[in-house]
Amino acid sequence: MGMWSGKQDRQDGDQEEVQSTRSTPSSRRNNNTREPDERQPLLRQSRPPNSDGYLDPDDPAVSPYNLWSVRILRFFTVFFLMISFVWWVLLLVSIFISPPGMHSRGSGFFDFAYTCLTLGILLVALIFFTQPAKALRISIAVVLVLLVIDMIIILAVSRIRLEEGWVGIASVVWAVFIAAWCILTDRVVAYGKKEEEERLTGRAETRRTLKEWLAVLVATIFTVVFVIIALLMTSTLGIRTRDSTLSLYGDRVYVDGDKYQVHIACVGNVSYTGKQKDVTILLEAGEDPLEYDFEHWAYSAYQNGTISRYCYWDRPGYAWSDNAPSPHSAGMSADALSEALAKQGEEGPWILVSAGSGSIVSRIFSSRHLKQVTGIMLVDPLHEDLLHRIGSPSRGFLLWAWGIISPLGIERLGGALFKGRTRQDRVYGRNAYQSGKFIKAQLQENLVADSLSKNEVVSARNIQSSDTPVVIVSSGIKTRTDDEWERKQRDLTKLTDNLVSWDIVNKAPHKVWDTLDGRTIMEKRLKALINAASKTQTPVQVD
Repeated sequence: MGMWSGKQDRQDGDQEEVQSTRSTPSSRRNNNTREPDERQPLLRQSRPPNSDGYLDPDDPAVSPYNLWSVRILRFFTVFFLMISFVWWVLLLVSIFISPPGMHSRGSGFFDFAYTCLTLGILLVALIFFTQPAKALRISIAVVLVLLVIDMIIILAVSRIRLEEGWVGIASVVWAVFIAAWCILTDRVVAYGKKEEEERLTGRAETRRTLKEWLAVLVATIFTVVFVIIALLMTSTLGIRTRDSTLSLYGDRVYVDGDKYQVHIACVGNVSYTGKQKDVTILLEAGEDPLEYDFEHWAYSAYQNGTISRYCYWDRPGYAWSDNAPSPHSAGMSADALSEALAKQGEEGPWILVSAGSGSIVSRIFSSRHLKQVTGIMLVDPLHEDLLHRIGSPSRGFLLWAWGIISPLGIERLGGALFKGRTRQDRVYGRNAYQSGKFIKAQLQENLVADSLSKNEVVSARNIQSSDTPVVIVSSGIKTRTDDEWERKQRDLTKLTDNLVSWDIVNKAPHKVWDTLDGRTIMEKRLKALINAASKTQTPVQVD
């Protein structure tokens, strides 16, 4: 009995000890009634609690990831990042090669910029996922407001809506959604972090370690940069909205299966001399929009009676014309011009007057309209053997980089605010080179200049009629300073067997018409070309 009594006493003591270990202080009575949940396995693996029953604030188990809601939000954030990256790759590729259905009549740089901004916001949200901060939410909220303004502008302004297309609209809508999502995610994580700290440590942690403060500082710096980028993009959209109100002379005409529009205009009426239809001068710009190049020279020649009629157009991406799908060669531009003229009812006969790199397009056009082209005038033209100069990889990279930052509109905004630049300056004037459309057009020319375009113009030279009258007017400055340019100008005088004249204007730059001597010689030689062309022109029966 005594032995059994002692054993029984020990069992009773053990039960009391077990009960005492299972009992909790009054400060933990809330946890004593809590139902088991998914956080308990983490707590069992953590280090023992403090004497008051709570975990240390630095314990790894004190984490917002304990909540299913936080983990689900992180999963979807990673998922959205993957979607955005795939979209980013598609947009990057479309700058160089337009996937089916993804052609943008605008530059394509704005939708790419929105996607870059989206990726940046998502990356910051994921990297600093467990360090929510009010500063982050406020700065991203500012970005959200600016993106909503951009979305409204794109949808409300018809010209911008057409240029951006469904790709641009989808990009800005997605950016708006992601900004709102990141604000929501940061707020939920902050709430979950507070809840877990209160449950596991007894109070919400109001202090941050130096590492946490640095993380918040870096995240805030990034989001402030996003605010600046979004603000500049919104301002640039405002500039584009203002520029879209500039009226144009002529019409925009759909070409290439109605994929995009090109601007074309004609000055003067169709007239006949006897049984012959008077020639129409067809102008082709050089490296700048034709309205800024030498259309004013043609208008002056029209006013003084040297020519009776002329037409001009803007190559894809220049001035009022949309960008064409990529890749786009000089021969494709010639085809677009042919289609636009046909849709406008223009039949020729033509005398082609072109300058610089535009001479490549004119020569291809001439080879494809041998009966309608009765004369060619080339003003300091680019030779096909020199296409590598505009097709160099380094130039292409610089154009691409310049296009990527073009949505920020730093130069355009600075010109409008501090230099008094007008809509005319930005659309077709001195600042036209700053627009994303123009940069995209230059990049397209660069990508195929020394390959596809060169093959097209070489073929055109072989096809060109040998009796077509040709006039060459060259820059004296260019020929003196560039021996290779002078040799290639001389070679172009052999384009046909009917060279009317070759003039080197002594003090004229590449844009020969910028000097009085250049304009005078150009007008004089054009008149001689018209006379020479009239002798080879086939009579046209007057209706």
